[in-house]
Amino acid sequence: MTAGRRNIVALLSGLLFAAGLGLAGMTKPAKVAAFLDVTGDWDPSLMLVMVGAIGVYALAVVAAKRRGVPLFAPEFAWPSLKMIDARLVGGAALFGIGWGLSGYCPGPAVVSVASLTQENLVFLVVLALTLLASRRVLAARGSAGSSRAAIVE
Repeated sequence: MTAGRRNIVALLSGLLFAAGLGLAGMTKPAKVAAFLDVTGDWDPSLMLVMVGAIGVYALAVVAAKRRGVPLFAPEFAWPSLKMIDARLVGGAALFGIGWGLSGYCPGPAVVSVASLTQENLVFLVVLALTLLASRRVLAARGSAGSSRAAIVE
């Protein structure tokens, strides 16, 4: 498959993802805040969206493994690291803290850019700068995952 066709498939996949996020209301920080407010006026709908997404993804992985060859790439890109380590736990914690404080997950934040709110644009700029800074720090440390100490394997 040519790079152009792969890009079209990626674009269509992104549009489908964005439509799902918008339809489920996941682009609204108040929705996330209501999900995290378990002692107040809790809204479990985010959990239902996540469970639904996990189910669809699990079925897609089973189908892909049975097929053996991807439809739109020369080979599958399955994760190579299969351990839970301090870097993964720390990154997940930072992600969760940022999500809880801002109400934005990176995917919905990108979808929400169409709203052109100052809050969303500031979030995306800070997200981009943080990603660039973390890549530079990891590159300077030579951290490609080889010296990562496993917590659970």
